[in-house]
Amino acid sequence: LRNAEQVLLTLLIPAALLAGLTLVPAVPAPEPRGAGLFASMLALAVMSSAFTSQAIALGFDRRYGALRRLAATALPRWLLVCGRLAAVAAVVVIQVVLLGVLAALLGWSPAGARLDGAALAVLLGAAAFGALGILLGGTLRAEIVLAVANLVWFALLLAGGIVVPVADLPGPLAALAPWLPSGALAEALRSALGAGEFPAAGPLLVLTGWAVVAGVAASRLVRWT
Repeated sequence: LRNAEQVLLTLLIPAALLAGLTLVPAVPAPEPRGAGLFASMLALAVMSSAFTSQAIALGFDRRYGALRRLAATALPRWLLVCGRLAAVAAVVVIQVVLLGVLAALLGWSPAGARLDGAALAVLLGAAAFGALGILLGGTLRAEIVLAVANLVWFALLLAGGIVVPVADLPGPLAALAPWLPSGALAEALRSALGAGEFPAAGPLLVLTGWAVVAGVAASRLVRWT
């Protein structure tokens, strides 16, 4: 909360986009519009906190020597990864509650939504993006992490199936987006919150695959300095 940039990235931007795009239909969105945009902005919020924010924070923790001090306590890499993922989960819970309240004020209703499917999608999405963020922040220099994390965030926002649904993307992007964690998470949330259906196995398996591969890589490759 003391870091205004983190609050802007993880909460204010998704909330502003949710309100703005709901009230001003500037981009296509599945009907009901409020539910589809809530799903999209929830996916964006998870990506912002679990990937971009996590990667930048970890990169600068390494630069300033915080991880070197943790290494002196014989903390294993896998426990560092699990601890930071738990911190991500705490932030995501706050995001879900606040964005859910805002979406309700804008007309979305949880009646008919598959909240269990949405919760599973958010959990898997947070794990996938969190592991990717830790892998990025734990292996590259802080300055490079800052540039790459923001670039990836912007690219996935526009072309990763978050704001624009996968079906509305141009041909090559429409083929690629379902295999990205952003596209898989957004489609799973649209099914659960918009269509009222439990997410299909495909997006959930994609998220699980990203979480496992990135998590194993992070537990082996994260550097302390």
